[in-house]
Amino acid sequence: MKKRVLMIAALVSGTLAISGCTTNPYTGEREAGKSGIGAGIGSLVGAGVGALSSSKHDRGKGALIGAAAGAALGGGIGYYMDVQEAKLRDIMQGTGVSVTRNGDNIVLNMPNNVTFDSNSANLKPAGANTLTGVAMVLKEYEKTAVNVVGYTDSTGSKDLNMRLSQQRADSVASALITQGVAANRIRTTGMGPANPIASNSTAEGKAQNRRVEITLSPLQ
Repeated sequence: MKKRVLMIAALVSGTLAISGCTTNPYTGEREAGKSGIGAGIGSLVGAGVGALSSSKHDRGKGALIGAAAGAALGGGIGYYMDVQEAKLRDIMQGTGVSVTRNGDNIVLNMPNNVTFDSNSANLKPAGANTLTGVAMVLKEYEKTAVNVVGYTDSTGSKDLNMRLSQQRADSVASALITQGVAANRIRTTGMGPANPIASNSTAEGKAQNRRVEITLSPLQ
């Protein structure tokens, strides 16, 4: 009976993992989606709980019920973020904005040449148009928190860069709010030259460090 329960759980979780696979649009390779992985783990745990809580004669049935319930819980948040990621990747194509997945978080990296002129916190038209697309997705998925962080390169005083990075983060947040995203979902931070993603010793590196990152996370 124990082997049978394990076989049932493995079959359910394997099926869910396969169904949760997606094709990476950039590499063409099949990847396990976060929802598929979460659902697979949830089904294994749920199957075990269902089997243990059932009578000896109903353990197979209990395993199936537990697997289904566990899969729903395990895959819910992952699937919710998977769909947003797919829509954002589609909308951000050709904008210069990168979309990165980190667990259940989605990070949009908006380089400075897309969003702001040098030493300015006023959004460029291209940046404003890009944020219109971001806002469209955020309004559809209202259970997502939005963390906007501004960064600069190391040129100039730290105080100036801290103020400028905060102003740029605020400008991005304001654009999202204007497009209908609820203000209480958004948090802004100016980090100045902290957390560089490239060397500040070259012009190219400095250009990469001047950016705004928007991190989307599921509301708990």
